[in-house]
Amino acid sequence: MANVSSKELGTDAIGKLLVKQAVPASIGILVMSLNILVDTIFVGNWIGSVAIAAINVVLPVSFFIAALGMSIGIGGSSIISRALGAEDKEKALQSFGNQITLTILLTSLLVAVGLIFVDSIIPSFGGKGPIFEPAKVYYKVVLYGVPFLALCMMGNTVIRAEGKPKFAMIAMIIPSAGNLILDYLFINVLDLGMLGAAWATTGSYLCCFVYILWFFLSKKSELKISWSHFGLNTPIVSEIASLGGVTLARQAVVSITYLFLNNILFELGGASSVTVYAIIGRMLMFALFPVLGITQGFLPIAGYNYGAQLYERVRESINTAIKYAILLGFLIFLLIMLFPEQITSVFTQDNEVLKETPDAMRWVFAATPIVVIQLIGSAYFQAIGKAIPALLLTLSRQGFFFIPLILILPRFYGEFGVWISFPIADVLSTLVTGYFLNREIKNNLVVPNEPET
Repeated sequence: MANVSSKELGTDAIGKLLVKQAVPASIGILVMSLNILVDTIFVGNWIGSVAIAAINVVLPVSFFIAALGMSIGIGGSSIISRALGAEDKEKALQSFGNQITLTILLTSLLVAVGLIFVDSIIPSFGGKGPIFEPAKVYYKVVLYGVPFLALCMMGNTVIRAEGKPKFAMIAMIIPSAGNLILDYLFINVLDLGMLGAAWATTGSYLCCFVYILWFFLSKKSELKISWSHFGLNTPIVSEIASLGGVTLARQAVVSITYLFLNNILFELGGASSVTVYAIIGRMLMFALFPVLGITQGFLPIAGYNYGAQLYERVRESINTAIKYAILLGFLIFLLIMLFPEQITSVFTQDNEVLKETPDAMRWVFAATPIVVIQLIGSAYFQAIGKAIPALLLTLSRQGFFFIPLILILPRFYGEFGVWISFPIADVLSTLVTGYFLNREIKNNLVVPNEPET
């Protein structure tokens, strides 16, 4: 789990590199996911099942704003990885400075808008009836901390682009551990209810921000920027926007998906159905942590070697990442298929939720072993700077297939139509991604003196 320098991304064995990058990323995502999971368990058991639904209503709004920082981070980190591979240090520094400026300006603007229109936003995302008031309490406090979360998510991707996965892992662990401690203090000890849950979350973001700020000011980081690097550079901003727009578009579609799902499920089954999806959504974040870790570890390897024109290593990194991810995806699939009842009972003792969740969870995870190809394939195009195919493939899963399915199938099959939309969309998007990834490998990753296959 040792850190690697940026140059080693182009020399170390791919399998070894992927483990070095993916294991810390996986651990970080695991801890972050556990944080969300345990936070939901605390809220469900200490406040009530409606509180779970309330947090689920707020998540797409706060995560979208935070995802703006991650989008800027991923877009800029793609530039940084390729610039370091091409030994253009100044471009890497300029990109990092521009990432910070963009993140502060844009997230602050969105938070201001989000607070002004709070009473309209919450109901539109399914915060109706008994869900509205706890959702509003949580929303207003959490939004103040979201700019710090955005800076953390941006900084985390840059740390990984430098080849420092262990520090990126620690940056993900800090807010998770902090949130759990503050949850216990504010909810259980001080009995602050939803207000306590909100301040615990915001406090954890601040802890993470302090750590990431320390990393970049310390000798650990290669990227030592000056004030001149903060000035926006039009070509770099344009490239960050085109590549980061892929991640932002994905999160925008996720937020729209939450909007549709929460409203559709509320109409079909009331607050309990929204809670069912909230639990399954937490499991999606948690159970896929090793696959997401591989995807995060794969990005700087593919980007650096593509920038260095080491195409054989790029091809090897794609094949290795897919093999590892399929194996892990199958193990996750088995776990969910065998133990959905036990998993559900950890979150709540609400009989209606306990009855509905297990079967729904099985359907949602049904295509897990193959959907990993879609995740890695779309990430590859983003890593090498090809924004348009990255955008289209990223949107294919939820935007082009899933949203139309949940608007059509529930009319015929009720709630069951919602749940079967997940595996159908996964299969269709994986087939599309597999086709374009295979074509890219054959046409554009040809090794010199090697005949095309």
